[in-house]
Amino acid sequence: MTTNGLKWVFERGRSVMSSYMMLVLLLLDIYSKCVIAYLSSPHVGQEPPYVAQQSPVMTSPVALTASSASPVVTDNYLSKCPSGGLCSKLPADCVICAYHHNCSYGRPTNFTCRPKASVYCVNELSQPQQNFTLTLDCRFCWQLDPSQYRCSNSTSCMTVSCPRRRYNATCEALEHVHCLGKRVFQKRLFCNWTGGYKWSTALALSITLGGFGADRFYLGQWREGLGKLFSFGGLGIWTLIDVLLIGVGYVGPADSSLYI
Repeated sequence: MTTNGLKWVFERGRSVMSSYMMLVLLLLDIYSKCVIAYLSSPHVGQEPPYVAQQSPVMTSPVALTASSASPVVTDNYLSKCPSGGLCSKLPADCVICAYHHNCSYGRPTNFTCRPKASVYCVNELSQPQQNFTLTLDCRFCWQLDPSQYRCSNSTSCMTVSCPRRRYNATCEALEHVHCLGKRVFQKRLFCNWTGGYKWSTALALSITLGGFGADRFYLGQWREGLGKLFSFGGLGIWTLIDVLLIGVGYVGPADSSLYI
């Protein structure tokens, strides 16, 4: 081969390597911008904070409303309400309380309550009781700890996105938890559900068999898997990028679920 031929091969190889390097830098730049956008994005949709008073103001118990004075007896709550137990231990669905909001957030406050119709309870002396005092923390139901309420899940929510997405969930306080306001409320929650894919398995496949698209096939991304298979992992460049993206959790399952 002549000198000109060697020079042409050298120049051609350098041009190909430059193209691959430009592709790698472009993908890394897109990934870094996405991460920065997620970290800097505000968490919108949170509930307004409850403005607490400086000191608790105790007033006389508020009279029960007309609607609560004559509740309708239904099996919905009777099946949850044990009869003959302590009134203070009854679930929230079994009692009617005169809640007042002039209390300090998070402070224990006394409320006057009574059992609902057809619910019988006693005091500490095993005597029948109609009215009793219940002590609970002053907070609305939507301000409870996440362990004290349950929310609906969304299987159509995109969990792998930048920034991370939220969805409107309907939540309800647990039966034994007493709180102020409506027991059923709305919250903006992060998309968080899993389809059973393991992050460790995806990363191991990406490192060992990523050149054949095994990691993409495992995650259910068949098009990308075939692309990696027939291009030998993009001549190694695509394989290296997938190792990085799967390692940081940016590339996830095709059904938009989270890793376990």
